[in-house]
Amino acid sequence: MAKVDVILNCFRRTRWLEEQIESVHKQTIVPTNIFMWRNASDQVPEKNLTEETLFADCNVNLGVWARFAYALNSRADYVCILDDDTIPGERWLENCIRECEKQQGLYGTVGVLFGDEHYSWNKLKRVGWCDPNEETVKVDIVGHSWVFPRDLLSVFWRELPVGNIPPIVGEDIHFSHMIQKYTDLATYVPPHPKDDKTLWGSTKGNEYGHSKEGISMNRYTDANGRHYTAGQLMGVCLSKAVQDGFELQGLNNA
Repeated sequence: MAKVDVILNCFRRTRWLEEQIESVHKQTIVPTNIFMWRNASDQVPEKNLTEETLFADCNVNLGVWARFAYALNSRADYVCILDDDTIPGERWLENCIRECEKQQGLYGTVGVLFGDEHYSWNKLKRVGWCDPNEETVKVDIVGHSWVFPRDLLSVFWRELPVGNIPPIVGEDIHFSHMIQKYTDLATYVPPHPKDDKTLWGSTKGNEYGHSKEGISMNRYTDANGRHYTAGQLMGVCLSKAVQDGFELQGLNNA
């Protein structure tokens, strides 16, 4: 049986961490290891979790990219990275690995098909837990959970992130861009049947995904003192990727 390691976050929304760990332990494919990355948080888990996880405590907020570097410590066949608001159904890992063995690539619980290169919300289409799909769907990017063969980490890090963009966004765009640029693989959302949430990568997205701590709910300041929403920063990341040759499925299928 394939081995899989899970990477968790411990930053602002630690109130769901215990529930998330419980959902990981209930997976039909039991993870070999649970790695946890704590990104300069002033919050602590409600109980000591270091005995059941490999816990890394960073004194600087390195953003959303750091967990993909931390994942390099995995020696499993597959890696699953979960956002801190994401509670997977008990067959999520099974679902992704089964589909990946049919068609290798990057799998996630919510996929985006863009309508333009600016990340315009009124022009994109999302599929997955937010809009259930009965069959696997090829998409531009995925988020909230990423499941992939460990070897794809070398593709993720083939190029470094753009230095003048805060490291709080863009890792999802970067991963799918690198896969398209350097391999013949693609990005997918596995089946999320309406009547079977055990296969879903996020079972409480509507409940947990809109909390005030979420990246998309806040504004940010760059090194030059300019203020941005997360959506604007995502648009910059996407436009740069498209300029570098990232072909968008949403535009190709329009």
